[in-house]
Amino acid sequence: MKYMRLKTNLSQKAIEDRLQYDPEIIELHLEAADLAAPARLLEVIRLFKQRGIKVFLHHPAKINGKYLDILSSDPEVQSFYMHSSRTLAAICQEEQIQCVIHAHYLGTASSAHDSSLELSKMKYKIEEILAFGQNVFLWEDTIDGLFSYSNPYLIDELIVPLKLRLNVDVSHTFISLRGDNGKLEQVLQRTAPFVRYFHLVDSKGIRHDSLPLGQGAIDWKMVIPYTENHDFIFEIGLSGDHTDCRPMVESAAYYSSLLQTRSASN
Repeated sequence: MKYMRLKTNLSQKAIEDRLQYDPEIIELHLEAADLAAPARLLEVIRLFKQRGIKVFLHHPAKINGKYLDILSSDPEVQSFYMHSSRTLAAICQEEQIQCVIHAHYLGTASSAHDSSLELSKMKYKIEEILAFGQNVFLWEDTIDGLFSYSNPYLIDELIVPLKLRLNVDVSHTFISLRGDNGKLEQVLQRTAPFVRYFHLVDSKGIRHDSLPLGQGAIDWKMVIPYTENHDFIFEIGLSGDHTDCRPMVESAAYYSSLLQTRSASN
């Protein structure tokens, strides 16, 4: 099936599950431990590349149970954010791949702000990352706070001046805009010059629900023209068994069916 684009961790059972579907793209969702001994990560990257699969990485979300925030005042979080970013930049440059990164996650200090002043502090810290990872990192939005599209300053005061390369998570954007498809389309239009990658996930627009496509309230017929010529994965939440990616596979089928309907009507 076309558009078989999946995510996985580094466990052998999960990798074998994904490979049975002959994916075009795989995103490796990393944990802090994966960077402490990166030999396994490099082995998996090269396995996928040998099979003709395009690989993306996803920066770890936590260190010792604490979600990352580029503006964190926690010394451990600060240190890990920079060290892990340098490690991943070097791997990506060596392997000629790219990595998704969050400026912050929900529940961190940056999720409580949407001010221009705080955003200027974030811009400065992102510039530190760009100094060694300019063409490596793809910056993903969260559902509230500084690096969310509910922040009226984000695009004009951070993304545009930095020409920041983006990964738009469609469900995060939709939730941040309180489930408004019209506002979602406005963000897709405004960010289009900067988007290099998408996470396609459905949502009802109220909370972080990570639904298969077609089970939420996102207008995918509207979204598809913004995504069809880009790289993306179906980043569907897997409840319980992370070695069974069928909700992602079903989302790929849903997306393909919408494309076929769209083509037939043109």
